[in-house]
Amino acid sequence: MSQTFSGQVAIVTGAASGIGKSIATALASQGASLVLFDQQKDVLEAMVKDWKTPYILIVEDVTSETAVQKSIDAIGTDWGRIDILVNCAGITGITNIKTHDVTDANLRKVMEVNFMGSFYTSKYALPWMLKKNYGRILHIASIAGKEGNAGMLAYSASKAAVIGMTKVQGKEYAETGITVNALAPAVIKTALLDGMPDEQLKYMTDKIPMKRCGTLEEVANIALYIVSPQNSFTTGFTFDLSGGRATY
Repeated sequence: MSQTFSGQVAIVTGAASGIGKSIATALASQGASLVLFDQQKDVLEAMVKDWKTPYILIVEDVTSETAVQKSIDAIGTDWGRIDILVNCAGITGITNIKTHDVTDANLRKVMEVNFMGSFYTSKYALPWMLKKNYGRILHIASIAGKEGNAGMLAYSASKAAVIGMTKVQGKEYAETGITVNALAPAVIKTALLDGMPDEQLKYMTDKIPMKRCGTLEEVANIALYIVSPQNSFTTGFTFDLSGGRATY
C-alpha cells in the first residue's frame, strides 16, 4: 500500500541507526517533515544530507523530561502541528545475566531509556495532537516484551512496560482521532548482527518459524502503515513482526 505523508510532521527517536533510521528515511521519502532525536549528531547529519524534505535534528537524551518537553513544545509552536511520533530509541543493557545478578543501576538505566523516554515523548506530543484531533503514535516494543528473554530481565521488562503503556494510551485517546500502537519485532537484520557468531545467530533465528531475521525494509513497511491515515480503527494494539514466533 502506498501512503503519502505530505504536510505531516513526524518525530522519530533513535533515528540515527537501525529501525529508527529506516522508518525516518521511509517517512521522508513519502513527504513527511521530520524531527529526528538522537545523540549521534554526526551520524544524523550524514544521514539527511541528500534529503529533500524539511527536517530538524535534535541531539539530546530522551530520559530528560525537561529537555523533551522543551523540544517538543518548540516543534509544535514552530511547525504548528505534530502528527506522528515513532519511539525507536532503546538499549538492551547488560544481557546474558540472571535475575539474581542484575544490578539496580542497569535495570534503572534500561527502564529510563526504553520506557520513560517513550513516556516523556508521548506525554508532550499528545497535547499537540489533541489540538488537531489527529495523531499517530508508534512505540517500538519487542518480542521480548511478550515472551520474556532469559538473561534479559531489564530489556524484557522495559518492553513489556511499553506494551502496557500502549494499551492504556490506546484506550485513553480512542475517541480523539489519535491512535497509539506498538510493534514487537523479533530479530531484525541490522549492522549489530554482522559481528555476531554464526552459532548465536542460529540460536536466535531457530526460534523463528521462518528461520530468518526480519529486514529493516519490512519494519519500515509495516510502521508506515501503522502511522498512516489508513490505520484509523486499530489502537492499543501490538503488531507482530516475528516471522510467526508470536501468533497471539
